Amino acid sequence: MRVVVTGSSGHLGEALVRVLRDRGDDVTGLDLRPSAYTDVTGSVADRDVVRGCLAGADAVLHAATLHKPHVGSHSKRDFVDTNVTGTLTLLEEAVAAGASRFVCTSTTSAFGRALNPASGEPAAWITEDVTGRPKNIYGATKTAAEDLCELVHAEHGLPVVVLRTSRFFPEGDDNDDVRAAYPDACVKASEFLYRRVDLADVADAHLRAMDRAPDLRFGKYIVSATTPFTQDDLGELRTDAPAVVRRLFPDYGAEYARRGWRMFGSIGRVYVNARARADLGWTPRHDFRTVLDALKAGEDPRSPLARTVGAKGYHDRPTGVYTR
Repeated sequence: MRVVVTGSSGHLGEALVRVLRDRGDDVTGLDLRPSAYTDVTGSVADRDVVRGCLAGADAVLHAATLHKPHVGSHSKRDFVDTNVTGTLTLLEEAVAAGASRFVCTSTTSAFGRALNPASGEPAAWITEDVTGRPKNIYGATKTAAEDLCELVHAEHGLPVVVLRTSRFFPEGDDNDDVRAAYPDACVKASEFLYRRVDLADVADAHLRAMDRAPDLRFGKYIVSATTPFTQDDLGELRTDAPAVVRRLFPDYGAEYARRGWRMFGSIGRVYVNARARADLGWTPRHDFRTVLDALKAGEDPRSPLARTVGAKGYHDRPTGVYTR
C-alpha cells in the first residue's frame, strides 16, 4: 500500500513511518522539518506540495499539527493555517487522488472544558459521546479539523477515521505545580491509569484504523491506555484517588514508596477506549499494570518504539517547558 504520512519528523509521524516501512508499505513522509523519515519538506497547507505527495496514494495518515505547546509561541492564524486549512487541503487532494482511506490524528484536548468537573462532582467519564467545549485555539482548530473530516466524508464518500489520542509525548508536564510536586517518571506512570498511552499503541491504533476505514466509512475514537477504573469509582477518584488505586493494585504502594513517589490525591477525568478496542480491533499492550510490573523489575516501562523515537521537543529555540 502507498501511504502518505504527514508530520513525519515528529513523535508520532516518525513512529508511523518506521512501523509502516517495517511491514513493507511504500511510505512518503511529509513535514516542514527535514529528517530521515521525511521524503518531502513542505507544508500541509501548500496545495501543490500536497498534490505531488498524494499522486497515486492509497492512504493518508495525517499526524501533522500545531500542538498545545505551540499556543504560547504561535498565533491563532498559524493554528488555523496548519490544523484547519492543512487538513482541508489534504482531504480534498486525497479525494482528487482517489485515496481509499484517511486517518486524522486528533486529541483528547478537543474535549476541552468538559474534562474539568465542577467542585464536588465526580470525575468525568470521557467517551466519544461527551460534547467537547474547547478551551484554547489548539482544541478549537482540532475540533474544526474533525468536522471537516466528517464533511468531506459525507460529501465525497472518502472513508475517514479520526483518532483522539491522549498523552504520549515524553516531555515533562506543562503544569508548573505538577512538575514541582511529582517526579516526571511518577507523573507518567500514574497517568496510565486514566490519560496516557504508549507511542507504540498509538501507532498500532493508526494502522488498524487505516485497515478498517473502508468498512467503518467514518468513525471517531479515543485512543488511550485501557483504564482499570469503572464508573463506580468516579466519586472516590475525586476525593481519594490513592484509595481506589490501592484497592485495584495492592502492590503499587510499596513500589511507589520505594521510589519516593506518591499517587495523585485526586483524578478528575478518565478516558475510555472501549469503542476503539471494539471497532478497530485494537488491543493496547501498555497500561498501569504493565508499567508497574516493569518498574518492579527495574525495567524501562516504555515500548522499544517509544524509546527509539525519544524526545523531539516542539520548538527550535528556547520556548518554555517543552523545549529540549
